[in-house]
Amino acid sequence: MNKEEVVRTLQIQREIFGEDLYVKSLNIEKRVKEKEVKPIPEDIFVASEEFQKANSLEELNSLICNCQKCSLGATRNKFVFGTGNINAKVMVIGEGPGADEDAKGEPFVGRAGKLLTDILKAINFDRDEVFIANVVKCRPPGNRTPTSEEMETCIPYLKKQIELIQPSLILCLGLTAAQGILKKKDSLTNLRGQVFPFENAKIMVTYHPAALLRNPNWKRGCWEDVQQFRKLYDEMFS
Repeated sequence: MNKEEVVRTLQIQREIFGEDLYVKSLNIEKRVKEKEVKPIPEDIFVASEEFQKANSLEELNSLICNCQKCSLGATRNKFVFGTGNINAKVMVIGEGPGADEDAKGEPFVGRAGKLLTDILKAINFDRDEVFIANVVKCRPPGNRTPTSEEMETCIPYLKKQIELIQPSLILCLGLTAAQGILKKKDSLTNLRGQVFPFENAKIMVTYHPAALLRNPNWKRGCWEDVQQFRKLYDEMFS
């Protein structure tokens, strides 16, 4: 086992057993048998270089869909890889799966998903025309905000998706997605309305559809954001 795998093993054990790592870990077989914890899959230690070598989204999904690198893997129902046009010029990135997404295995399929579809239609994008993904691919329990550790563990997968799709524009939905990708400790108010470079793409930020459902008065601001996003797209591809 190499250094990276050892670190990963200890991280997983800590998620399961807490700080009493070495003593309690001796009871792993008993705890698995009594269904206190899930067994660790044999293919958990997918070397970082392995998924980085994926040449297609399908191959990437097959390499990471059983991921258990953080505690979310133990509580998810389905791994939510992302859906859409594999050659999309536009990617839409949210925070993480909710209950509906966790059940179906697809992003943005609940009420927030319907609103996202309507928002895209309003600026002349068909949902199948773009690719939709999240910063984390497993549902945080209770739909809580993903921790920084969970995001840092999962973002390399997202970056590989971006590398394979090669979008020209990325729309981040909500502060969590924006901060996770841009690494900027700033408010949503300050991030909105700006265009940020990201590798070979440009990023804009707006409200998460779920936030708009809770705060309808933010819809006007979102409409201004996505109009600007569409204008940028038209300038790039006219």
